[in-house]
Amino acid sequence: MTELIDTYWLYFLVGQYPKGPLGGLALTVLLAALALVLALPLGVVLGLARVSPFRAIRWPVTALVYVVRGIPLLMVIFWAYFFLPSVTGHKTEQFSTMLIALVLFDGVYLAEIVRAGILGIPRGQFECARSLGLGYWRTMQLVILPQALRHMLPSLVNQFVATIKETSLGYIIGLTEVSFIAAQINTQVFTRAPEVYGLLALTYFVLCFGLSRFAYWLEQRLARRAALVRPKAAVTTLQSLKAPT
Repeated sequence: MTELIDTYWLYFLVGQYPKGPLGGLALTVLLAALALVLALPLGVVLGLARVSPFRAIRWPVTALVYVVRGIPLLMVIFWAYFFLPSVTGHKTEQFSTMLIALVLFDGVYLAEIVRAGILGIPRGQFECARSLGLGYWRTMQLVILPQALRHMLPSLVNQFVATIKETSLGYIIGLTEVSFIAAQINTQVFTRAPEVYGLLALTYFVLCFGLSRFAYWLEQRLARRAALVRPKAAVTTLQSLKAPT
């Protein structure tokens, strides 16, 4: 395997770049990061709609979430690659196709993460904000959503891990991500498939396991921080109640 890495490490990391399009592990990470960044605003909007008190907003979005979550990502990729060109008359590139599919898919899953984060905020936070004269949307914007997004950080890292693994489906449409590059290397060293795909599996494991441990560390850090903040908030509240008026 050492000889294999020495020969093909640059091709494995960046594909044909700079003499050709970017590929390999760099394209995988770039695609996953870009998809998550673009899907986050969509997820926030859909998540807010999921907890909206207005049925005309909540019910259609809930139906959309259940429909997309019930469809395999591979089917969404096929729709984006074959169906959209027939409607728009313009064929999309592999990168754009995969990005569209991942943004839609991740946006729906992020909507559920946002919804869970909002529902995890104590009801008293919402009632206090409303008692101060803030409307529903201002309460969400200024009080509820900032706290929910902070609590969602570990889940966002885990979703990034899932997105990295989902990019491997780009192989089906010829996207030169890391699994496609591994297949190309395998065709050049025909008798060393176990080493090639073992290296690919090790790369995914190191990347995803490292991010998973980071998510766990972040979750523990936020939990410790919350445990320190609660007693201080309680003391401040008691002092304000005891203070003479």
